[in-house]
Amino acid sequence: QVQLVESGGGLVQAGGSLRLSCAASGLTVSTYAMGWFRQAPGKEREFVAVRRWSGGSTYYADSVKGRFTISRDNAKNTVYLQMNSLKPEDTAVYYCAADRRVYYGTGASEYDYWGQGTQVTVSA
Repeated sequence: QVQLVESGGGLVQAGGSLRLSCAASGLTVSTYAMGWFRQAPGKEREFVAVRRWSGGSTYYADSVKGRFTISRDNAKNTVYLQMNSLKPEDTAVYYCAADRRVYYGTGASEYDYWGQGTQVTVSA
Protein backbone atom coordinates (compact mmCIF):
# COMPACT_ATOMS: atom_id res chain seq x y z
CA GLN A 1 0.00 0.00 0.00
CA VAL A 2 1.24 3.46 -0.90
CA GLN A 3 1.58 5.87 2.00
CA LEU A 4 3.01 9.39 2.10
CA VAL A 5 3.54 11.01 5.50
CA GLU A 6 4.45 14.70 5.76
CA SER A 7 6.20 16.21 8.75
CA GLY A 8 8.17 19.30 9.71
CA GLY A 9 5.40 21.87 9.70
CA GLY A 10 4.99 24.41 12.46
CA LEU A 11 4.99 28.07 13.39
CA VAL A 12 7.75 30.34 12.11
CA GLN A 13 8.25 34.10 11.86
CA ALA A 14 8.37 35.87 8.53
CA GLY A 15 11.83 35.62 7.01
CA GLY A 16 12.51 32.32 8.71
CA SER A 17 13.07 28.86 7.29
CA LEU A 18 11.42 25.47 7.57
CA ARG A 19 12.05 22.07 6.01
CA LEU A 20 9.18 19.73 5.28
CA SER A 21 9.69 15.99 4.87
CA CYS A 22 7.61 13.41 3.05
CA ALA A 23 8.41 9.82 3.96
CA ALA A 24 7.15 7.35 1.37
CA SER A 25 6.28 3.69 1.66
CA GLY A 26 4.88 1.38 -0.97
CA LEU A 27 6.72 3.29 -3.69
CA THR A 28 10.30 4.28 -4.45
CA VAL A 29 10.71 8.04 -4.72
CA SER A 30 13.65 7.71 -7.11
CA THR A 31 11.33 6.22 -9.74
CA TYR A 32 8.33 8.52 -9.16
CA ALA A 33 7.54 12.12 -9.86
CA MET A 34 7.11 13.92 -6.53
CA GLY A 35 5.24 17.17 -6.02
CA TRP A 36 4.34 19.61 -3.27
CA PHE A 37 1.02 21.46 -3.05
CA ARG A 38 -0.55 23.73 -0.47
CA GLN A 39 -4.06 24.74 0.52
CA ALA A 40 -5.19 27.68 2.62
CA PRO A 41 -8.67 27.84 4.21
CA GLY A 42 -11.34 28.61 1.62
CA LYS A 43 -8.91 28.27 -1.27
CA GLU A 44 -8.21 25.59 -3.85
CA ARG A 45 -5.16 23.40 -3.59
CA GLU A 46 -2.31 25.09 -5.48
CA PHE A 47 0.92 23.86 -6.97
CA VAL A 48 4.19 24.63 -5.17
CA ALA A 49 7.00 22.49 -6.59
CA VAL A 50 7.68 19.27 -8.50
CA ARG A 51 10.62 16.98 -9.06
CA ARG A 52 9.98 15.00 -12.21
CA TRP A 53 11.36 11.51 -12.56
CA SER A 54 12.59 11.94 -16.13
CA GLY A 55 15.88 13.81 -16.04
CA GLY A 56 15.32 14.83 -12.43
CA SER A 57 14.10 18.25 -13.51
CA THR A 58 12.43 20.60 -11.05
CA TYR A 59 9.86 23.35 -11.47
CA TYR A 60 8.45 25.90 -9.03
CA ALA A 61 5.45 28.14 -8.79
CA ASP A 62 6.30 31.79 -9.38
CA SER A 63 5.22 32.63 -5.84
CA VAL A 64 7.95 30.45 -4.31
CA LYS A 65 10.67 30.52 -6.96
CA GLY A 66 14.03 31.40 -5.48
CA ARG A 67 12.84 30.69 -1.94
CA PHE A 68 11.80 27.01 -1.94
CA THR A 69 13.80 23.96 -3.01
CA ILE A 70 12.52 20.43 -3.59
CA SER A 71 14.95 17.54 -3.13
CA ARG A 72 15.04 13.86 -2.27
CA ASP A 73 17.14 11.37 -0.34
CA ASN A 74 16.89 8.05 -2.13
CA ALA A 75 18.48 6.13 0.76
CA LYS A 76 15.75 7.38 3.10
CA ASN A 77 13.03 7.19 0.44
CA THR A 78 12.07 10.71 1.45
CA VAL A 79 11.43 13.97 -0.38
CA TYR A 80 11.91 17.41 1.14
CA LEU A 81 10.74 20.96 0.67
CA GLN A 82 13.22 23.49 1.99
CA MET A 83 11.41 26.78 2.55
CA ASN A 84 13.43 29.96 3.08
CA SER A 85 12.46 33.62 3.40
CA LEU A 86 8.97 32.60 4.47
CA LYS A 87 6.11 35.06 4.13
CA PRO A 88 2.72 35.18 5.88
CA GLU A 89 1.06 34.31 2.56
CA ASP A 90 2.90 30.97 2.65
CA THR A 91 0.61 29.91 5.50
CA ALA A 92 -1.27 26.77 4.45
CA VAL A 93 -1.52 23.03 4.82
CA TYR A 94 1.23 21.52 2.70
CA TYR A 95 0.77 18.20 0.93
CA CYS A 96 3.18 15.92 -0.87
CA ALA A 97 2.01 13.94 -3.87
CA ALA A 98 3.39 11.19 -6.10
CA ASP A 99 2.74 9.58 -9.43
CA ARG A 100 4.67 7.18 -11.61
CA ARG A 101 4.58 9.63 -14.48
CA VAL A 102 3.45 13.22 -14.93
CA TYR A 103 3.42 15.61 -17.86
CA TYR A 104 4.22 19.00 -16.34
CA GLY A 105 3.47 17.98 -12.76
CA THR A 106 1.82 21.29 -11.86
CA GLY A 107 -1.79 20.07 -11.65
CA ALA A 108 -3.22 18.21 -8.67
CA SER A 109 -5.15 15.92 -11.02
CA GLU A 110 -1.85 14.53 -12.32
CA TYR A 111 -1.15 12.75 -9.03
CA ASP A 112 -2.69 9.54 -7.73
CA TYR A 113 -1.10 9.44 -4.26
CA TRP A 114 -1.31 12.08 -1.53
CA GLY A 115 -0.16 12.57 2.02
CA GLN A 116 -2.33 13.83 4.88
CA GLY A 117 -0.76 17.28 4.98
CA THR A 118 1.22 19.30 7.51
CA GLN A 119 0.35 22.79 8.75
CA VAL A 120 2.74 25.68 8.10
CA THR A 121 1.98 28.99 9.79
CA VAL A 122 4.09 32.10 9.15
CA SER A 123 3.58 35.03 11.50
CA ALA A 124 4.06 38.63 10.43
